[in-house]
Amino acid sequence: MFKFNIPTLKLATICAAGIMVNLAGSAAVKFFGLPIYLDTLGTVLVAAVGGYVPGIAVGFFTNLFGSGFEINEMYFGLVSILLAMAVAFFSERGYYKKFSTTLMTLPLIVLMTSFFGMIIEELIAPMNAFYSVDRVQEHFLNDFFVELPDKSAAILAMFFLLKIIPPELTDQFKRLGKKQAPLTPEMNSAIKSQRKFVTSLKTKMVFNLLSITLFVAVFISGISYKIYKESAVDEHIRIADGIISMVVAEINPNRVDEFLEQGRKAQGYSEVERNLYKIRSSNADIKYIYVYKIEEDGCHVIFDLETPNVEASKPGEIEEFEDSFEPYIDDLLMGKPIPPITSDETFGYLLTIYKPVYNHLGKCVCYAGIDFSMDIITDYGRSFIMKVITLFSGVVILVLAVGLSFIENNIILPVNTMAYCARNFAYDSETKRAGNIERIKSLEIQTNDEIENLYSAFVKTTSDSMHYFENLRKAKIQVAVMDELAHTDSLTGIRNKMAYTETTNRLDADIAAGTARFAIIMIDINYLKRVNDTYGHERGNEYLINACRLACSIFGKENVYRVGGDEFVAVLVGEDVARCEKLVAKLRGAIDKFAADTTLEPWEKVSAAVGVGYYENSDGTAEEVFKRADKEMYANKLAMKAVRTS
Repeated sequence: MFKFNIPTLKLATICAAGIMVNLAGSAAVKFFGLPIYLDTLGTVLVAAVGGYVPGIAVGFFTNLFGSGFEINEMYFGLVSILLAMAVAFFSERGYYKKFSTTLMTLPLIVLMTSFFGMIIEELIAPMNAFYSVDRVQEHFLNDFFVELPDKSAAILAMFFLLKIIPPELTDQFKRLGKKQAPLTPEMNSAIKSQRKFVTSLKTKMVFNLLSITLFVAVFISGISYKIYKESAVDEHIRIADGIISMVVAEINPNRVDEFLEQGRKAQGYSEVERNLYKIRSSNADIKYIYVYKIEEDGCHVIFDLETPNVEASKPGEIEEFEDSFEPYIDDLLMGKPIPPITSDETFGYLLTIYKPVYNHLGKCVCYAGIDFSMDIITDYGRSFIMKVITLFSGVVILVLAVGLSFIENNIILPVNTMAYCARNFAYDSETKRAGNIERIKSLEIQTNDEIENLYSAFVKTTSDSMHYFENLRKAKIQVAVMDELAHTDSLTGIRNKMAYTETTNRLDADIAAGTARFAIIMIDINYLKRVNDTYGHERGNEYLINACRLACSIFGKENVYRVGGDEFVAVLVGEDVARCEKLVAKLRGAIDKFAADTTLEPWEKVSAAVGVGYYENSDGTAEEVFKRADKEMYANKLAMKAVRTS
């Protein structure tokens, strides 16, 4: 079990002191308004005296605490870590013992911090993916001349402080974190000569540590990016849906054919076109707005706005369907709503929303279309990934540095010194045997024996792994929650069209396996538009919720799906199919009761057309059953004289 001993406490205290020196320097700069940072003196001093791990820790946590956990500042923790590594590297090789060699390190350090600082700024900034060479050079030079006095002040101050710190204090500091007494020159030379065995063991352990860290980093980065992109697309859909509703409001369904035939010669055409231009100018992400009448031969242009890069089609011209619309052509010809479409084809990466325009008879006379540019999502997505990579880079370096130090001090060095003592154990005389014992005791390995040492390594690896897998578990829970939300209709709380599509996929699999037995009930709510227009959308929502409750009370909530604005589907499988006829009769009876009840408000009643389709052996897919149910529903709607008006 890990013990927080006195050397560890001293090491933590010195690192904390380094962090405080950095924070004090940063505070002084802000107070006096100095043109430099002065937040790295503690980092370079601790790295020069203590080596890689303490220096990296001071640089990392200084940036973490000094930024106030401000994300935009935390990205530059990587620069502080690289600075600590460079100073530790030069210190190990004696560069800071002389003033001349200290000066030699300054240009290299300033070049490194300037370069990586500039790279980070460029990568995390959105919409700056492609700078010119001149712009990058200017950015680098600006950073270089800012870094030069700052890093020069820190390195020179470190040099003079090292001169006044007693050597014995420096030696004690370097000993902190070690798990055994200093080696004799003879033992140290012998162990270094056998370094090939140490390298082999260390390489395996470092590779495992790096693999786990990178796997978790990549996995979490991928999940984070997926969640970000889905949220960004959903937000664009919400905005685009509101704008397309404004476009639909400008179109008079009774004049569509007139506008199609006469174009700009038709009275009022130009006024509508001007209003559409105003709508487009309201949002910079709108690339195209158009109004089409969908026919078998393609899209007949009614309105198409001019854009700088694409010549607008004239009224009456026919546009071919894009490839991304192939799955929805039948729905478009039938005047049905279609879901938002994202595509990257002729006109770029776009989010396209089509909304039908209905006349007073509820017939779709045309579609209003809007294309939203998705380039900003791609650009911000790149910036997002770069930010995640930058943050993880600092963490990975810190984890690897701590891991390497742990492996060297807790496993490699103790095992090899014990192996050295065992190989050189002399049995010639009592004096030599006593000398062997004293030599082994002089190691003063903190783990006491090899088993405890292996156990300590196992505890650390296990705790790290549990930390990573806990993050993985939380990520999976988050994904599961989002998946549940994606399959639930926000208004009614029942499953949505996505869930219905998955159900039909399972039914198709049952059909292919020859085990299918199901029925599909199509329920189309009547008079929703009338309720919305007369009493408002809140009453319209109540009307839909009442209809949903009625359907769920009869068919069971788990069997009912909302597949459109006013369309619900119930799916009965297995033994429940035998009850389908009675349940449908019960639903129609309830609808008749609502119609006869004069005490209810219009939105408290439920009127719906109902159609049923039963699976037959000749059916190849569930869609064929659905179409029969839809056809019967429409016949029922005609009989009720309630052709859709919403």
